[in-house]
Order: sequence, then C-alpha cells, then structure tokens
Amino acid sequence: MFITNKPIFLASASPRRRKFLADLDLEFTCCPADIDETPYAAETPAAFALRMAQTKAEAVADQYRQAYVIGADTVVTFADKILGKPADSARALEILRSLQGKTHRVITGLALICRDEDCNTTLTRTTKVTFQSFSDSILRSYINTGDPMDKAGAYGIQGKGAFLVRTIQGSCSNVIGLPVGLCTSLLLQYNVISSCP
Repeated sequence: MFITNKPIFLASASPRRRKFLADLDLEFTCCPADIDETPYAAETPAAFALRMAQTKAEAVADQYRQAYVIGADTVVTFADKILGKPADSARALEILRSLQGKTHRVITGLALICRDEDCNTTLTRTTKVTFQSFSDSILRSYINTGDPMDKAGAYGIQGKGAFLVRTIQGSCSNVIGLPVGLCTSLLLQYNVISSCP
C-alpha cells in the first residue's frame, strides 16, 4: 500500500503496533526501548502517555540517528487515574467492575523523532469508551481466557474483550495502541513513506 522511503524504527515490543505497521506494508525495524515507566507525582494521564512515547522514541533515535523512530504509549484512564495492566485475576476483576456501564478514556501518546532530520513531533489522541454492564460471572469467564492480563485497563477491544464495549467515540486503533491515521499522516508529511504508484 505504501512505499517506505526512509528507515523506520518502532520503539515498542507491542505485537498490536507491529501489526498495524505491517498491514500498511511498511518496512520497519522493531527496537523496544528500555525505559523507566513510573509516573511522576501528580502527572496527568495525558502527560504521562506523551512523556513515555517521547522517551521511548528518543532512546532509540539516539542510537539510530538517521532513522525515523515511532514511539507510542497507551493508557486507560478512569476518574483521572491510570488503569495499568492487572497484576493478577483479582485486580483484573476489580478494574472491569469499576468500568461497568461507565465511560472511560484511552489516551495514546505518539512521537516521531529523527535526530539527523531535526524531526521531533509529539502529540496525544483520546478515545472515549463506554462499557456495557455484565455480571461478575461473565467478567470472570473473560478473565479466565487470559486476554485481559497483558492489557492496560484489563481488556482488549480487538479481541475477546470487544463484547464489553457499548460505544466508542474516536479512533478504534487508538484504543488498540496506535492512532494509525494520525501516524500515517505524520509519516507522509515527512516523506518517510509515499503511496504506491
């Protein structure tokens, strides 16, 4: 679909982000960044997501100065608190219970950095997600699939967890981990990619 004109690095180990780029036929190198992901005191969820995306991209861009490095970080927030990945099944149930019948926000920070080309673009996108309400027995059945355990907010909209969602306002790909339309626009803007003839 697209031609890759300049080297692209993805500063993430996320299989979902890798799939998004692969689905666009982009040539890229996956190079996860090893950074401290501890929120600062009083840091807002949006500020945290943006800082994480930028820090990941900068860590890789410092090693590969000619490459355009994509950094991304997605947080699920409710009542202005970050809901991370559940440590165990009990925490997964606690998170899912708190979201039943309510609207929460999913914020992805996105960074595109190239040291040699003086490119340093960062931004965030927010999607509102409203859940249906289900009994604890249904939630436990979902948790027992293992699907929630590696996902922020204890659910994945792209898989088994899709049944939890009543509505979304905004980008679905943003909820999965990368605002694909926005990322593609940035890559086109900097001529990192172009359309196939």
